[in-house]
Amino acid sequence: MKKLPKKFKFIDLFSGIGGFRLALEKYGGKCVFSSDIDNDAVTTYEVNFNEKPTGDITKIKASEIPKHNVLCGGFPCQAFSISGKRLGFKDTTRGTLFYDIARIAEYHKPEILFLENVKNYEKHDNGRSLRAVYDTLENIGYDVYHKVLNASNFGAPTSRERIYIIGFRKDFKMKTFEYPKPSNEKIKLSDILEENIDIEKFKIERDDIKLYKNKLTDKNLFGEYPQRPIQIGVMNKGGQGERIYDPSGHAITLTAYGGGVAGKTGAYLIDGIVRRLTPRECARVMGFPENFIIPDSKSKSCKLFGNSVVVPVLSRVFNQILKSI
Repeated sequence: MKKLPKKFKFIDLFSGIGGFRLALEKYGGKCVFSSDIDNDAVTTYEVNFNEKPTGDITKIKASEIPKHNVLCGGFPCQAFSISGKRLGFKDTTRGTLFYDIARIAEYHKPEILFLENVKNYEKHDNGRSLRAVYDTLENIGYDVYHKVLNASNFGAPTSRERIYIIGFRKDFKMKTFEYPKPSNEKIKLSDILEENIDIEKFKIERDDIKLYKNKLTDKNLFGEYPQRPIQIGVMNKGGQGERIYDPSGHAITLTAYGGGVAGKTGAYLIDGIVRRLTPRECARVMGFPENFIIPDSKSKSCKLFGNSVVVPVLSRVFNQILKSI
């Protein structure tokens, strides 16, 4: 069976702040190309990796991208125009950013494709969008697999479900691929909270905060619903409820475009105070290391981590890829 070289090369498409890069460098990979169009993400990536991602991938020729063994990408979720027939990828995916993944993969033929997207991609348009991904990648020479995994089950203290799509070049002759089994580490949000923070920057003061009794048990955390966020209250001004959670559970999914007073990080009752998570806590929730440099702006950092990938999950999946080949 074919293998990746020990010093394999990878490219980091839609790189964001570098979650894929962190995961693959752990296994000896060398990033030879990165690309993103978000200025804040590009700045953060450059500060942390001493490399500035190139801009708009739609304007970069495949021939301008270095040779590589692994193509990574947390590509944005865009609907495809599907006619119901197995047309070539230029017909079914043109105008979407997945098209750029496909054209680069077709040109370079890397051994592995490692893609991530939102959970709902699996069922979008009655499964036709995912079917288009399969058809496209199979037609250019890959065996394709996918599975939805929740970060809660892989050592990250957050509930975040994402679809992970893996493509193996057909000469690997992969008959099946087993995704990693949940490890279910007993980690809580409270385990990664910062100490001695400036509470005033993150405290939520409202007159409509309503906490209610909620018995926390091992079953809440590690039983039928492992380590889920545990709601213990609500803020309900104007009839639009914003939930408050207990840090003994997991964090809610960080989002890039959340609204309301709790913003993108959610609201938690921590040491008797209802507050948001700090930028460093958001980084820890997503599995980023302590030496990762975070933007000074609180709003920018929350957006960037909400848009990012969960590093421990990527690490587990890629480790499984290496074991499989």
